Amino acid sequence: VLEWGGGLINAVGLSNPGVGVMAEEIRAAKEQLAPLGVPIIASIFADNIYDFGTIARYITEARPDLIEVNISCPNVDDQYLRMFAADPYVSAQVTRRVKANTDIPVLVKLSPNVSDIVRIAEAVVEAGADGITAVNTLGPGMILDIETLQPVLSHGTGGISGPALRPIAVRCVYDICRTVDVPVIATGGVTTGRDAVEMILVGATAVGIGSAVYYRGLDVFRQVCEEIRDYMVRHGYQRLDDFRGLALGVIGRS
Repeated sequence: VLEWGGGLINAVGLSNPGVGVMAEEIRAAKEQLAPLGVPIIASIFADNIYDFGTIARYITEARPDLIEVNISCPNVDDQYLRMFAADPYVSAQVTRRVKANTDIPVLVKLSPNVSDIVRIAEAVVEAGADGITAVNTLGPGMILDIETLQPVLSHGTGGISGPALRPIAVRCVYDICRTVDVPVIATGGVTTGRDAVEMILVGATAVGIGSAVYYRGLDVFRQVCEEIRDYMVRHGYQRLDDFRGLALGVIGRS
């Protein structure tokens, strides 16, 4: 992981201890967080369509509140050396496979690295997705060490996140929310309450934060919530629904 001035670039991939260990962690987290009313989302990935179903079935036993299907990591390809999210037919196949193996609501995480994200969104919703997460990292990109003439990341390339991604993420969320009628979790460069409000204005049901922890620490979650509340007070809003999607009916008007 490297901070490069406009955000972060990483080649972490999807390293993890395996579905068995993660299932136990989910069970433990559920026990700790249930009294607080905090939902648990299990994010899953597989190397092929069949294994998506197997992992979904296994992780379902841990009873997370939602399952997020990651078909969009730019550092990991399918058997045809492309992201699952690059093809609407393949994206739909993965979605159907997961839905057939769980009774838990399913989110599908989409990629900004496609020519038509709306087409992918429509395909996964038609296949049964209960919601969408938009978006994953951009890229892969590369940053060069100009002294050694080698990439700074040992992997060579990596996904781009943080502030540089946010305008692209906003556009993706906007396009998806005005096209499909399912909840959308907006992710991608959200660092401040202002950024979160922007996502809600274009229709996001919820907002995810990742890279901002690097910049603002773990307290970023409380800070962003307070900044959203400040915006709501200034505008006289009582609920998020008072301004959710407000920009959808305004953008493009002459």
